[in-house]
Amino acid sequence: MRRRWPLSAGLLVLVSACGLTSGSPMVDDVRPGSIGQGEPLRGVDLTVTSKEFTEQLILGAIMGIAFEAAGAEVLDRTGIQGSIGSREAVKNGDADAAYEYTGTAWITYLGNNEPIADPRKQWEAVRSADAKNGVTWLPPSALDNTYALAMNQKNFEKYRTTTLSQVAALSKKDAKAVTLCVESEFANRADGLPGMEKAYGMSVPAGNVTQMDTGIIYTQVAKGSCTYGEVFTTDGRIKSMNLVVMKDDKGFFPHYNAAPMINTKTLDKHPEIAAILDPITKKLNNDMARTLNAKVDVDGQDPHQVALDWLVREGFVKED
Repeated sequence: MRRRWPLSAGLLVLVSACGLTSGSPMVDDVRPGSIGQGEPLRGVDLTVTSKEFTEQLILGAIMGIAFEAAGAEVLDRTGIQGSIGSREAVKNGDADAAYEYTGTAWITYLGNNEPIADPRKQWEAVRSADAKNGVTWLPPSALDNTYALAMNQKNFEKYRTTTLSQVAALSKKDAKAVTLCVESEFANRADGLPGMEKAYGMSVPAGNVTQMDTGIIYTQVAKGSCTYGEVFTTDGRIKSMNLVVMKDDKGFFPHYNAAPMINTKTLDKHPEIAAILDPITKKLNNDMARTLNAKVDVDGQDPHQVALDWLVREGFVKED
């Protein structure tokens, strides 16, 4: 389900009934910085995968480069279309590791209908349930790629809303003030507009809701064509267009925290993986993601290079 952005760059990997069918070695000239000291993965072959949208390409590259710095030979199988392919690759051993989202695992992979409101408890539930599938979840990051409403600066100056509760109050006070630009899927999902309206006591007339493609929403909100638009909280366009994101103060939307999803056999064989990834995962947050995503989606940079630059800047790895 997560996420519907187009492939910006990176290697597209084909998936068949037999598993992943292509890939290429990562060849970054890196060595340990603050992670990978002593190269505990020297001589180890690891395969990293990801989904095809920008953020996933960056996270997949971050993981792979970290493994390289720790001495591993890394096969790059990032850029798989859709959610299921990369998940199944880690599950069946065609790949060793990926950054995945807890909400996607809980709802899409594990078949639950209701998200768990507390992000830590949701990760714990995912970790416990997925253990029987041969998949181990390492501790999650603060990066939470979920839904939100956002507005431009001009409308923010006019209405001064910062939370969804305030948007709901505005909709009752002045129904014409709250116009929405949303995807058709969000307009009809239980964890989208209908559920949000119910949770917040919000009533937006159908005529105030315009359905459109994801990319168009950002430009229309920036122009002020609608007061609020449906956005993803880590999208780089939020920062580049200077949009104001409404806080989900009742915690309605599911949490999609990024966390390392590792094939259990791989982790049992190479437990050093956890210590290599943990400091990196702790640095992942929404502001960091928006900044790096914008470098790709707005500035046109290569996701792998963006990932490498960030790892070097943070001191995790060094370039030779």
